[in-house]
Amino acid sequence: MAPTCAVEGAVAAPVPLDGIRGKLTCKAPLAPYTWFKTGGPADWLFEPADLDDLKMFLERLEGEIPVMALGLGSNMIVRDGGVPGVVVRLGKAFAGVERSGDMELTCGGGASGILVASKARDAGIAGCEFMRGIPGTVGGFVRMNGGAYGREVADVLVDCAVILPDGSFVTLTAAELDYGYRHSALPEGAIVVTARFRGHPGDPATIGAEMDRIAAAREASQPLRTKTGGSTFKNPDPAVSGGRKAWQLVDEAGCRGLKLGGAQVSEKHTNFLLNTGDATSADIEGLGELVRDKVYAATGVSLEWEIQRVGRP
Repeated sequence: MAPTCAVEGAVAAPVPLDGIRGKLTCKAPLAPYTWFKTGGPADWLFEPADLDDLKMFLERLEGEIPVMALGLGSNMIVRDGGVPGVVVRLGKAFAGVERSGDMELTCGGGASGILVASKARDAGIAGCEFMRGIPGTVGGFVRMNGGAYGREVADVLVDCAVILPDGSFVTLTAAELDYGYRHSALPEGAIVVTARFRGHPGDPATIGAEMDRIAAAREASQPLRTKTGGSTFKNPDPAVSGGRKAWQLVDEAGCRGLKLGGAQVSEKHTNFLLNTGDATSADIEGLGELVRDKVYAATGVSLEWEIQRVGRP
């Protein structure tokens, strides 16, 4: 039976746990699960055993408590006050990728971009190579219309299966998600459990070479071996920015290497923020806001956050 906080800390679990096979933890630290390695705990962390387990748990919540999905924690700042409600972390049961049709893969919401791209390569399916360059899981890609190297999820998604916070199960097509740049109409609190991607015929060796090129480009340009969160700001509309990307605007505003507490703007790629060792989430978010202010003052362009910021300050 799942551990309960009635045992651990005399706190009643948010739902009856009979029949629930996953793991429920009260005041669970989230910092270990994020790339920045900062932030407070989740009120509750639920790690479901499988799809049926997740569905049962959410049905019992009846939409009464906020729900947030957590993937690899790459594109996220968890604030220092922690996250209210229930954080759902999808484990191995949701990380599978399999061929499900001609030039089509069905992927679990917890599958990594590298795994999806690799499985597509092995199946001779071209078009998913860009996922090699996105740090994160399928659920996050689908929600954010993740993209890299000229491609994005909207180009390859057929549909996705989603569980809503009240436990209801729906399938949404790419059209229904109304994709824009790093944006979708996926309902708040919805958890992507599977997604179908469709590519086109390709030679595995050619696909593999493109994946290698993407990996090398990331290694050369991004601070991969640091505590970072991926791209911090969205690239602005070229008509507004004069064609300059976010990192160029940050650089132009003199923010390369800028520090606040234990947080720093990367000197290698200025659209990345770093935890230099002892940063709080407030340091990281505060530095991001400072950069936005400086960029606006220097260029008149208002940068939008790409990194998701969640929880209590």
